[in-house]
Amino acid sequence: MSVIDELLVHNRSYVKAHGHRELSTVPKLHLAILTCMDSRLDLFGALGLDLGEVHLIRNAGGVASDDAVRSLLLSQRLLDTRAVMVIHHTRCGLESLDEETLRQEITTALGVQPPFRLGAYVDVDEDVRATVAVLRASPFVDDTEIRGFVFDVDDGELREVDPVSSSGENA
Repeated sequence: MSVIDELLVHNRSYVKAHGHRELSTVPKLHLAILTCMDSRLDLFGALGLDLGEVHLIRNAGGVASDDAVRSLLLSQRLLDTRAVMVIHHTRCGLESLDEETLRQEITTALGVQPPFRLGAYVDVDEDVRATVAVLRASPFVDDTEIRGFVFDVDDGELREVDPVSSSGENA
């Protein structure tokens, strides 16, 4: 049995236990979270969230990509979210990755260069600040409340990142 088949078996049990309930498409907390796809991030558990409370937008590195901005635009314009949390994390696979070397390896292996940024970075706090800055600068994202955080994958602690970098620049 494949892992997908095993998950389908689990889903049948889930459906029986879950029961029928209709949740609103508008998230109860009016919050969207942009975060990484890393499987070690249990933000529902770490933040005490339940289904129907937030929009969770995930991609590799929690990058403010065009698609992430599109999702935030729709979340805010159509589904009444008013605040955004950016949550990156410790020990991310993109941290200290040599993006140019990986781009070359991919280009050599596939015969085509990726048309998008892979999202490598060196300092997680600076990357959070940069992501927040991209969202604040976007005409498509309401920047009323955008805050950045780092999740520690080892102990589960969520730490807010000071919006002013060590060089004095605001995010």
